[in-house]
Amino acid sequence: MCSSAPTPVPDEANGAPLGIFGGTFDPVHFGHLRLAEEAIDRLGLAGVRWIPAGQPALRGAPGADAPHRLTMVRLATAGNPRFSVDAAEVEAARTSYTVLTLERLRRHECCGPRRPLVLLLGADAFAGLPGWHRWRTLFDLAHVAIAHRPGYPIDAGNLPPALAADYGERFRESPAALTGTPAGCIVSLAMDQLAISATRIRRLLRDGQSPRYLLPDDVIAYSHEHRLYPENQIPKCQ
Repeated sequence: MCSSAPTPVPDEANGAPLGIFGGTFDPVHFGHLRLAEEAIDRLGLAGVRWIPAGQPALRGAPGADAPHRLTMVRLATAGNPRFSVDAAEVEAARTSYTVLTLERLRRHECCGPRRPLVLLLGADAFAGLPGWHRWRTLFDLAHVAIAHRPGYPIDAGNLPPALAADYGERFRESPAALTGTPAGCIVSLAMDQLAISATRIRRLLRDGQSPRYLLPDDVIAYSHEHRLYPENQIPKCQ
């Protein structure tokens, strides 16, 4: 079902594409927010739909429970009319797989089968796609936009061979390729990525140090109020 998602986007083949930004967001920070904001402007997106994972498939249990991570994303994105938040993966209380999320969004009661969708990924995440569940099906369901540092474009020679073949076939120089077809293209997004790490933020909070100016104040206050990353709880190396 799509009842937990924002208002469905009309199923328009020629409408502005919608960005899809999934992740653990443990916690959400300014690096995430800046990526989503720049993607809208540079790729001509209608907006970005944030989708916090319930239980991510490719990592251990997050530091904060899914409902808390969902609330932090809502706090961080509040006030930006170009952002919306989809709670369905958190409410499903199961392992989140991107391909299943996109299949859900393709239902008529959500975004529909014809709306251009653009999956936003960092360069490292894109390079790891062959390890994702049914990764090739992703291109049947959405376009992919890869965020990378200016001057460091994606080098197909450094990608796994199977992914390099798809990259060579699907890559398009212009974001205009994202409009008019629902899925299947790859574009890149050169942006000045903020050197902010959720791992570092969690460590600062656990050490009782200030993470201010790395993430929104409302998110910091929420994490303190609910003791999401309690001090002196960093696991010791075995």
